[in-house]
Amino acid sequence: MFASKRLGKELAKIQASLPPGISLVSAPDLKEWLMDICVLDSNPIYLNQTYRLRFRFTPNYPIEAPEVTFTASNDPPRPIPMHPHIYSNGIICLDLLGSAGWSPVQNVESICMSIQSMLTGNTKNERPPGDEEVVRSRQRPKDMHFSYEDQTV
Repeated sequence: MFASKRLGKELAKIQASLPPGISLVSAPDLKEWLMDICVLDSNPIYLNQTYRLRFRFTPNYPIEAPEVTFTASNDPPRPIPMHPHIYSNGIICLDLLGSAGWSPVQNVESICMSIQSMLTGNTKNERPPGDEEVVRSRQRPKDMHFSYEDQTV
């Protein structure tokens, strides 16, 4: 009940306006939304690229963080960005998305802006250590345990 009320308000705000470089692709229901983001500066790693985020919400949102992953698409082209905290299957290692870093004051827009900022500040065109094992494990982000000590990216 609370999740649907909160998501309804967020969707209305998103449909009215979003920060530059963030757009709503689809929100057919209150369970899954797709958002596109792009990096607005001249970071050569992400220049002229747009990336798609999939948000999955539980009935406990916003008390519980949504599951947010990058998803690849061919039409239009949406690759999974290269980043030391983004696995090639789209899973994002970001404390904001974990139970320890999540706060109910966050929302879809602020998550998109945080991920956009994470990409903007990146200088390493690489995947996280253990990328192949994570992809093979087929775990969902909420089932994974990340270490958030890397402040260099």
